[in-house]
Amino acid sequence: MKFFEKFSKYRKKSPWILHYNTGGCNGCDIEILAALAPKYDIERFGALNKGNPKQSDILIVTGPVTKNCKDVLRRLYLEMPEPKVVVAMGACAHGGGVFRDFYHVENGVDNVVPVDVWIPGCATRVEAVIDGMVEAVKIWEKKSKEKEYLRNHSSELLEKLGVRNDD
Repeated sequence: MKFFEKFSKYRKKSPWILHYNTGGCNGCDIEILAALAPKYDIERFGALNKGNPKQSDILIVTGPVTKNCKDVLRRLYLEMPEPKVVVAMGACAHGGGVFRDFYHVENGVDNVVPVDVWIPGCATRVEAVIDGMVEAVKIWEKKSKEKEYLRNHSSELLEKLGVRNDD
């Protein structure tokens, strides 16, 4: 238990990002890359861009959710460990954008996975990306604290709820 407590102390400071483009014009993807570049350096907030959902804490979704990408997006979301935060970036991710109501578009990320942070724009500005990521990190830290609280007080909560622990 002590090892896990020490490990979680360091994990709070460095959330990892998984970026997934579900289609569209790639304008938001360029803005994410600009935010990761040295001029804006979003990594100073501790966020690192990784490609593995099993090691990621924040999922950034860009583009309209197409019917082909819907199942992949849901699988990526389910593979991510708790606590996780979903960021919908751009007008296409919000409601389909210019692709709204096309035969192959699901009209928004929130129809497939729950969304915590919305970043508006088409294409979004780098400053909005940074503000959205700061908000996502705050939400992620809050969810981490809630999970830590539940882990440390689980036996007390089980007793209060009247649930029997079968371990």
